[in-house]
Amino acid sequence: MILSLVGCTEKLDEPQLNNNFAGSTDFTKTENMKLSIIGAYEAFQSRGWEQPLLISVRGDDVNSGGLGDQQDFTETDLFNYNKDYWMYNSLWENIYVDVVSTHTAMDLIKKYQEFAGPTGVALGDQYIAEAKVLRAIMLFDISRVWGDVFLTKTSDTSELLNVTVVPTKAEVMQHLSDQMDEAIPMLPDMHPNQRQDLPGGVTKYTALAIKALANQELKNYQAVAEATGQIINSGKFALFSDFYELFKTPGKLANENILEIQYSDFNKGTGDREAHLYAPYGPQGWTPIIAGSESGWGFYEPSMKFIKFMLDRGETVRLETSVLFTNRGIAEIQKDAAYATLPSFVKNTTRDGDKINDYARAFFASGKHYLPSKQLITGRTSYGSNKNYTIIRYAEILLTYAEALKQGASQTAISADQAVNLVRQRAGLIPISGVTLDNILDEKFAELGMEWGKRYYDMIRLERYSELSYDGRTFTADKKYLPYPQGQVDQFPVLGK
Repeated sequence: MILSLVGCTEKLDEPQLNNNFAGSTDFTKTENMKLSIIGAYEAFQSRGWEQPLLISVRGDDVNSGGLGDQQDFTETDLFNYNKDYWMYNSLWENIYVDVVSTHTAMDLIKKYQEFAGPTGVALGDQYIAEAKVLRAIMLFDISRVWGDVFLTKTSDTSELLNVTVVPTKAEVMQHLSDQMDEAIPMLPDMHPNQRQDLPGGVTKYTALAIKALANQELKNYQAVAEATGQIINSGKFALFSDFYELFKTPGKLANENILEIQYSDFNKGTGDREAHLYAPYGPQGWTPIIAGSESGWGFYEPSMKFIKFMLDRGETVRLETSVLFTNRGIAEIQKDAAYATLPSFVKNTTRDGDKINDYARAFFASGKHYLPSKQLITGRTSYGSNKNYTIIRYAEILLTYAEALKQGASQTAISADQAVNLVRQRAGLIPISGVTLDNILDEKFAELGMEWGKRYYDMIRLERYSELSYDGRTFTADKKYLPYPQGQVDQFPVLGK
């Protein structure tokens, strides 16, 4: 692990000077234009392990694993922020590196278009729209983490040195919504898994989802209802029937998934692989059914608050899927007399036969980031190897749509009751009628726990700060954003104003 990070401006130069789609390029070979968008996808999918963890750790659904070598990560979970912590700088810096890579891709595609016929120009417009969507989700993430952030408009990174006013979070979100309006007409009108050229790639509905989420942050709920309503009315998306398997190999490119980062071992036990480092999510100790499968680091733990919330609701498959239990953790739950008797699925062996042993850092591990050892490609031993990383699911769109209606938006598709009950039905819960905003937020808590900090950012958006003061934590409104990394403030003094 490299703790000494290079300067932002130096790092940001790299996409222009040394990337997979730059170099000596013959732009008259327009058939190679696809390589530029592939390069943008490659940049987007190169998530460091620390990025989703830092984005996610502050919600009341998840705790950092204690007793680790990343004390400032644990302190972040407790709302004690260190602007010098390497993770803060890494998230900021590397997101902007990848954002600039999408601008570089767009620049190169435009050069190909100069030599292309009408069909090639149209394809280039689609690729540029795809790059805008990839850029948008990255900027969306860091704006929710920091609030006011830079909006790069070109691949010329020197422009950042001339910024005198940092765009506000509201300006960022409006910009992203506008960008999606530009992109949507250029994108394929299909489910991402229907794309033959780039299976799982961006489509019109990915852009609509990001537009909806950006407008949700703006509390422009009619725009949210209109964007999510288009996704629902398209008929192209459906909830995956098996919630447990949705987060495992069978759920790859499922009809439920709107945006996911794709990884692969290419069905081979050795050689090249595209992978995310899932070890931080895994238990430190386990006895896998496939001997030799590696364990994790124990950095990411479902909270006791979340587990008791799920037990109180009578959750079955969603709780089993979301949490890996240790015997020590089960005993900790049962210290509360109200939970002395637990459902039979609450045990330290998963339905796939992997035994989760006790370990010091945490009582529980995240089941949504778990891949059963028997689903590993034979010969691969890394924790979670070959597992995709889902970012936006149709279940979230249904619940986001329902919330928009309860926040005053006009109905554009099904009713709020219908949207919520589709999600509840998959979870094995009885339908409800006359759903309230609280019902919807509880459903989002149950459905989306441990996923990309979605719970935390809902509580921030709705100013339900008391929910974040739990298990000894005290949250106040001034803690909703991380401080800018000191390394960035030193280079861009405007961040310190």
